[in-house]
Amino acid sequence: MAALRHRAGRESFAARIVVGETSSGPGIGGKDPPMSTTALPARLPTIADVRDAARRLQGRVRRTPMLRHPALDAAAGGVVLVKPEPLQITGSFKLRGASNALLALPGSARANGVVTHSSGNHGQAIACAAAALGMPALVAMPADAPSVKRDATRAWGAEIHPYDRHTADREALAEGLAAARGAIMIPPFDHADVIAGQGTAFLELLEDAAEDGLTPGLLAVCTGGGGLLAGSALARDALAPAAALWAVEPEGWDDYGRSLRAGARLANDGAGEGLCDALLSKRPGALTFAVNAPRVAGGVAVTRAEVFAAMRFAFAHLKLVVEPGGAVALAALLAGKLPRAAVTGIILSGGNADQAVFAEGLSAA
Repeated sequence: MAALRHRAGRESFAARIVVGETSSGPGIGGKDPPMSTTALPARLPTIADVRDAARRLQGRVRRTPMLRHPALDAAAGGVVLVKPEPLQITGSFKLRGASNALLALPGSARANGVVTHSSGNHGQAIACAAAALGMPALVAMPADAPSVKRDATRAWGAEIHPYDRHTADREALAEGLAAARGAIMIPPFDHADVIAGQGTAFLELLEDAAEDGLTPGLLAVCTGGGGLLAGSALARDALAPAAALWAVEPEGWDDYGRSLRAGARLANDGAGEGLCDALLSKRPGALTFAVNAPRVAGGVAVTRAEVFAAMRFAFAHLKLVVEPGGAVALAALLAGKLPRAAVTGIILSGGNADQAVFAEGLSAA
């Protein structure tokens, strides 16, 4: 009940959010970039959109299994249900949102291709989804993105436009590239069809849990810009409305947790380390925060040591390679940073780990 009261208390704030804002707002110390005219449908997604996405994605993305392990249940003090998105076709949940967004476009809008900006996983996903539809794809990607993500994006046929993540305005850069090509711009998280596609991951997990007679009382989601969190919130509302939903972020990049507590979108200062490269968004998206503010119970942050411990646990017990950003929800659970529940559901959001970083994580104990 406390979590439900917490969510209800923010309803009025969420209703005031202008959904036409740019996806992540001002750069660090800078002004807002120009508002997109191509990327953001001026509406909030609903559970109907998530269900439409699930139908649209049948046969195009992998329905990853629901995993359990006695060691995980013992460590958490209750039943834990795991959605392993490292087993997705591109190694992360991002293929769901990217594919749904491109499939939802009318054929005429696909002719000049798609542009996006991404630290890697969304870029791979856009490249894969575009290849399936015969669309050219251009991805603005940080020059220091893990090579495993750059190489995979190119392997799917996309062109990469490198930029400096510390100085470039990635939204403005991608908008300019899209305008020059007459292409559609699909951002990583602040887009109704992207959010709806991401929501299919938890929709599947909750459906599988129901088949086993289980109803989670707590759900934890790896969080950057909040697209997966928002889609998960919509799925939770439909299938497990009493479950408390928590955002989990890396230490130093906990803008979502701070924003939820403040009732306003707050930016990161950019000084945190880059271990969890998949979760380094500048601040919550406008659309995602409008969905999440009235629905999410709170946010917690995890340390580098806790992330590495989760990666080792997933490798040893679940036999999964999980990248740092994809392991933060598991890290929070194992570190005891989340409330206890009889049944907990978590997503391992990605497995595109840099080889050297993964080796460091395994040897960090």
